[in-house]
Amino acid sequence: MMKFLFMMLFMIPLCFLKNMFWMVQMMLMLLMLMFMNLSISINTFSNLGYMMSCDFISYGLILLSIWISMLMLMSSENLNNNMFYMNFFLFNVLLLLMMLYMVFSVMNLFMFYFFFESSLIPTLLLIIGWGYQPERIQAGMYLLMYTLFVSLPMLMGIFFIFLNLNNLIMYFFKFFNMNYFLLYLSMIMAFLVKMPMYFVHLWLPKAHVEAPISGSMILAGIMLKLGGYGLLRIMILFQKLGMKFNFIWVVISLMGGLFISLNCFCQVDMKSLIAYSSVAHMSLVICGIMSMSYWGFLGSYVMMIGHGLCSSGMFCLVNINYERIFSRSLFINKGMINFMPSMSLWWFLLMSSNMAAPPSMNLLGEISLINSMVSWSWMTMFTLILISFFSMGYSLYLYSYTQHGKYNMSIYSFYTGVSREYLLLMLHWVPLNLMIIKIDYFFIWF
Repeated sequence: MMKFLFMMLFMIPLCFLKNMFWMVQMMLMLLMLMFMNLSISINTFSNLGYMMSCDFISYGLILLSIWISMLMLMSSENLNNNMFYMNFFLFNVLLLLMMLYMVFSVMNLFMFYFFFESSLIPTLLLIIGWGYQPERIQAGMYLLMYTLFVSLPMLMGIFFIFLNLNNLIMYFFKFFNMNYFLLYLSMIMAFLVKMPMYFVHLWLPKAHVEAPISGSMILAGIMLKLGGYGLLRIMILFQKLGMKFNFIWVVISLMGGLFISLNCFCQVDMKSLIAYSSVAHMSLVICGIMSMSYWGFLGSYVMMIGHGLCSSGMFCLVNINYERIFSRSLFINKGMINFMPSMSLWWFLLMSSNMAAPPSMNLLGEISLINSMVSWSWMTMFTLILISFFSMGYSLYLYSYTQHGKYNMSIYSFYTGVSREYLLLMLHWVPLNLMIIKIDYFFIWF
C-alpha cells in the first residue's frame, strides 16, 4: 500500500514544472491502472503493513478517489488555459488525494481521525482559492465549523476507546462491544455531519454552490463518503447500543430525505438542486448502515460508489453549461437541446442514473437499501416510496427544464461540446453502468 503513496509523493515535483497539467493527469491514470491490478482478498484484509492495509470497502473507495481526482483535472481545463495558479492547484489536488488515500487505507483509528480532519484543509483551499462568488469565504467557514464542532468529541471518544481497549486497530473492533451512550453519540455524530444527515446538512449546499467544479466533484464524489466509510467501520463497536438507538437516525434520515426531495423542486440554481439531491441519497445510505443488516451494509456501499460517480458527472454537466452561459440559473439555461443536442444525451443518461434507472449501480444500491429498510420495519415503506418517486421527479424536472423550452435570446455566442468534455462524461457514466456486470464482487466482501 505504501508504494502507491510514494508514487503520489513523487508526483508533487511535477506540479511545479511548466506545462505539466496533462502529465499529472496521465500519471494519475497510470496509478489508477496499477491500483486496479492489486491482488486483493475479498473477505479479509490484504496488503497488510504496520499501518496500512486494504479490504474491499477501502479498495472501492480508494479507486473512486483516484478516478475522481483524475477527472477533476480533466474538468478544470479553464484554469490551465488562463494559467490561474495552475501549479498550486495541481499540488492541492494531489495533497487531497494523498489525504483521502490515507483515510481509506490506515488501520489505526487515531490515524484515520487525523487524515479525516486534514482532508478538510485542501478542500477549504479549493473552495476559497478557486470558487466563483465572494460568499465562498462564508461557505468555507460553514464547512469548517460544522465539521470541527463535532470532531472534538470524536477525538475524546477515540482516547476513551484506547484507554479501555489498549489498541485502536479497526480490525480488532469485532472482538469488543462498548456500551457507553455518550461514546456512541460522540463517535457517530462526526460521521453523520460529514454524510450529511438532515438537520446538520446546511454546510453542503453552500459549499457546493460556491466551490469550483473540481471542488464540487471531490465533495460529492468522496467527501460525503468519508462519513459512510467511518460508520461502516465503527458500528461494529456499538452493536448493543445500535439496536437500541439507531431508530432515531433512521427516522430523522427518512423524514429528512423526504423534505429535501421536496425542497429540490424549489431550487432555481442547478448546482444547488444537485447538492440537495445528494443529501436525499445519503439519507438512504445512513438508513442502510443504521439498520445494521447485511443488505443495508452492502446497499450503502454500492450506493456510495454509484452516487460518487453519478453526482460528480452531473456537476460536470452543470459546469459545461456554466462555462458557456456564465449562469447556473434554471431560468437562463433553457432549451439547451437546440444548441448542444449530443450533450443532451449525456444529460439524459446521467439524470436517468440519478433516478436509479437500470443498469446503473444506483439501482442496485437502492434495491438493497429498500430491502434492508422494509425488513427493519414495514412502516418505512411509505417514506421510501415517496423518496424514490420524488427523486425521479426532480431528476426529470432538472432535465426537462434545462433541455427543453424556448431558449434565452440573450445567449449571443455559443460553442458546442468539445471532445474533452464528452470523454469526461463518458468516464463518469461507463463505470457507473458497466460495473453492474461484475456486481458480485460488491456483494461478497462481508
